[in-house]
Amino acid sequence: MDTKNRISANKLNSYIPTHPGEILKDEIEFRGISQRQLAEDMGMRYTVLNEILNAHRPLTEKTALMFEAALGVEAEPLLRLQSTYNLQTIRKDSSFMAQIAKIRRIAAAVL
Repeated sequence: MDTKNRISANKLNSYIPTHPGEILKDEIEFRGISQRQLAEDMGMRYTVLNEILNAHRPLTEKTALMFEAALGVEAEPLLRLQSTYNLQTIRKDSSFMAQIAKIRRIAAAVL
């Protein structure tokens, strides 16, 4: 069984993080909207929009509200997706997780 790509039945989280830009990119392509035109309509630089859509820049509260206004895609689910993406990505950072494990050991010793 391929556990790398499966979904956890208890937590319903994919092991592969999904950036909200991927969802927005699919929506924009489905609607046949050009990224350049959307960026102009939203008052955003094209490079910023492109970086969000290609998961190279995080979606912020402001940009989520801009997408909500432009596309009718609700901001809150997009922001939850960004938060989940951030957590899943950082949990893959072994040096950071080693630091977390060290903090937990110290905290357990103090309690």
